[in-house]
Amino acid sequence: MTAVTAENITKRYGATTALDHAGIALTTGETHALVGRNGAGKSTLVSILTGLQRADTGVVTFDGEPAPPLADRDGWRQRVACVYQKSTIIPTLTVGENLFLNRQQSRRGLIDWRGLRRRAGELLDRYGVAIDPATVAGDLTVEQGQLVEIARALSFGARFIILDEPTARLDAAAIERLFERMRDLRASGVTFLFISHHLQEVYEVCQRVTVFRDARHVLTAPVDELPHDDLVRAMTGDAPVVASAARGHANDGPVVLDVRGLTLADRYEDVSLEVRAGEMVGLIGSGSSGKNALAQTIAGLLRADGGTVTIAGTTPRPGSVPGALDAGLGYLPQDRHREGLVPLLSVGENATMTITKRLGPIGIALPARRREAATTMIDEYDIRTSGPDQPVSGLSGGNAQKVVLARALASDPKALVLVSPTAGVDVRSKQSLLAAVAKAAAAGTGVLIVSDELDDVRDCDRVLVMFHGRIVQAAPKGWDDASLIGAVEGVRAESSHEEGLKE
Repeated sequence: MTAVTAENITKRYGATTALDHAGIALTTGETHALVGRNGAGKSTLVSILTGLQRADTGVVTFDGEPAPPLADRDGWRQRVACVYQKSTIIPTLTVGENLFLNRQQSRRGLIDWRGLRRRAGELLDRYGVAIDPATVAGDLTVEQGQLVEIARALSFGARFIILDEPTARLDAAAIERLFERMRDLRASGVTFLFISHHLQEVYEVCQRVTVFRDARHVLTAPVDELPHDDLVRAMTGDAPVVASAARGHANDGPVVLDVRGLTLADRYEDVSLEVRAGEMVGLIGSGSSGKNALAQTIAGLLRADGGTVTIAGTTPRPGSVPGALDAGLGYLPQDRHREGLVPLLSVGENATMTITKRLGPIGIALPARRREAATTMIDEYDIRTSGPDQPVSGLSGGNAQKVVLARALASDPKALVLVSPTAGVDVRSKQSLLAAVAKAAAAGTGVLIVSDELDDVRDCDRVLVMFHGRIVQAAPKGWDDASLIGAVEGVRAESSHEEGLKE
């Protein structure tokens, strides 16, 4: 039975066509992926499927019935809900208050708080969400917040849930729990539209996939009949970019990043690792593993309680970002928006921040030289922009990430630390970013990739696994997914892996 259809949908914004006679059809009780590059039309379709916008042409139906008028918000809530990457939960209210916001029952004109907590508890129990309704929503984890939003949607009667990049901020264990909850709900007849840039998740949890490209529907197919390369080709319109680049024997180069006995209370303890010139090393772990804090310490954003970081033979002052950069470190932070970019500045100004000393006297960048350097970066990294003067806030996620990477590489660093380099970017941009990193390694830069995504570290010479603040496993190239995921979850391989910590 068809749960949701969107047929012949066209939506224009002035001269821009966001959707061009596109469509999708979902079967009751399936998890259906919607994928495509940034700008393909996914977000526009979601806004139409949730009644936030009206299509210029086309028809949306739920269980064979036409969608309600846009003004009938209750009618839409009873049919569809979207769990966005950015939570819509009000953090200062309790879980129970969020679940029944504007639906509180009253007695003699007063809200029945005891009844609200009871109803909230019954709702959470019904869907297997182990959270106290009295918990303040701001204290929830990302995973818990998503489950509360799903439960809230189901409480309205909606049986169609849109999940927009639901795993972007979850670690591996939380992702698996989310998928298990989705499987349980799907078995009870709930239909999911799953939007993600992580194609391995599409193959893991979805039954069918629809691809949009350039505002048009390209294909819909069962995931088990669609090879990975064919899916990428459908999304990009051409053959996949090969991320690897020819590199020499990495273990022959000098050590350019030497971490010895780093300890930071409650984050990680006695961590040591080496990265050689031309080598690519991956570092993975759950959100609580300490890997991100370790990367921030290497970059000087955090000051360790003990241990040393040596970059290309220089040991910068602990907790000093300028010291780390001067020693030869390039750094790409986890959150490009909060930590990586200055949104009010242009593409050129953001890209050249690390090389202002080269662009003019006494550290003052001359506009012409800045423009020349930025134009070179735009061409080299295929940054889709109108030019160096465009505000960086106007870029797509993938192109914004390319600006941050270009800046990190502009100073010709000896060592490069990248944290979640492909988070929130489309598949084509992901391939382009990883290809640029491999090219830097081929030129002699030592690279440490810190990520939750196995695809980010597939081209690495070694992959280290952190668990509860310690490196517990080192896998050489050729590792298999199951063993690494097991180590991330705390399942230690039987053989010793200490020899992989350094080469």
